[in-house]
Amino acid sequence: MHGSRRVPAFSEVPTVALPARPGRDALDPLLAEHHPGRLVVHGTDADLAAVVLRLLRTERLDVEVAYVPASRRSAVARAWGLPRDAAALALTGVAPPVPLVRDDTGGVLVGAAQIRDLTGECYCDDVLVLRGRTPRLVVAAGPGGVAVRAGRGTGLPSGTTIAIPPGARSGRGAALGRAVQVGGEPFTAVSDGVAHPRPLERRTWYRHTVDWRLVRP
Repeated sequence: MHGSRRVPAFSEVPTVALPARPGRDALDPLLAEHHPGRLVVHGTDADLAAVVLRLLRTERLDVEVAYVPASRRSAVARAWGLPRDAAALALTGVAPPVPLVRDDTGGVLVGAAQIRDLTGECYCDDVLVLRGRTPRLVVAAGPGGVAVRAGRGTGLPSGTTIAIPPGARSGRGAALGRAVQVGGEPFTAVSDGVAHPRPLERRTWYRHTVDWRLVRP
């Protein structure tokens, strides 16, 4: 599944061009007709999130998903350690189960979410990450679950990741766990590059009870 630019490595693989952030009408008929064992998504982080959401909604999380980012600034690539030559990995790599991060508005998070100029509180499980104001709060999906960090210079799109080993639950203004809860003055949450359509006063990201399968090194 890809956009308008073809990838040479996929010349011998059946491909389908889909609109950006494909939804139920575009994806569900394809999944029902072809019953794929593996999907290769070439596009943006938001496109990948849309595909994973449909797999969740159609109870097809057993389908392996490979991701070839259209941009080198992909937060998904950094969060999951995908190489620059992701096309080769997509066809030959293995797809172990990895944590699926959901949110309380019905979406999924496959890379990173940001909230700028937040005034409020943030907890990761029972760890207080923030009380007060921060110029930026970043929440990221990853092998250890859900990571969060508050402060300056934490924006994944600029090249900084949240590097918290699974065994280390928290640090100064940062934590790793199963759920992140944010509340405060109205804020805009941008998840996988897509802004929520209206201001929020609270938001929760949490690890789903079922993993998804991502092709990764």
